[in-house]
Amino acid sequence: MVFATTAPRWVLATDLDGTFLHGSQADRAAFYQRIEQQRDRLILVFVTGRHWQLIEPLWSGDCPVPQPDFVIGDVGTTVYDGQGRPIETIQSEIANRWNCANDRVKRLLAGEPGLSLQRGEFAYRVSYDYDPQLLRQATLNLIQAAGFDVIMSADRYLDVMPKGVAKGSTLQRLAKLERWPGDRIITAGDSLNDLNLLAAGYRAIAVGNSEPKLLAALGDRPTLYHSPYPGLLGIMDGFRHWQVDLF
Repeated sequence: MVFATTAPRWVLATDLDGTFLHGSQADRAAFYQRIEQQRDRLILVFVTGRHWQLIEPLWSGDCPVPQPDFVIGDVGTTVYDGQGRPIETIQSEIANRWNCANDRVKRLLAGEPGLSLQRGEFAYRVSYDYDPQLLRQATLNLIQAAGFDVIMSADRYLDVMPKGVAKGSTLQRLAKLERWPGDRIITAGDSLNDLNLLAAGYRAIAVGNSEPKLLAALGDRPTLYHSPYPGLLGIMDGFRHWQVDLF
């Protein structure tokens, strides 16, 4: 007797701004509708620099996005289910790595040239705007010597992070917790803070509007596809490249 088997669901772990949210209103509406039609075959994970309060409003409005199954927010330092409930197993590990370091980081970097502290307080990172003409390598060395990681993007944003925490590493922790097969995970992004996501070892899509610095840092690797199409069109093109029959 032959029993039917069901293949594991695909996982799309995608950046938002410049990637999943990037496209004309008509293209977005068609793409999001297709995503909704495939929810029985697709797990949707948003992997973004935004925090939850700037993500949740996306599923309402003129062109609402599909509500994700999981959200990795704050450049990888927070992780939630689709209802906004923290994934405590992972979140507690990130919190322990950070160890309430916000004030320590601010004291460390007070007066460093080229850095302007961003408004708003984040639980497990400290975020700055930086001037590439003024920021010194010595400042980056100071951050790393103090036991933190640095993530930069768009020649403007600099995040001081818990050691070993980023978009891709948090996705790896979530994939292990949820027991997702690695060969069913597709990642997508466009900015330098997506480097860790696209280099996490899963099949990856660098969309056509990607930062040149991201592409230079990624180089050539067998798990990476650089789509000529921007944003969500690049995601669809990448799925075809990786022979994933969802679009």
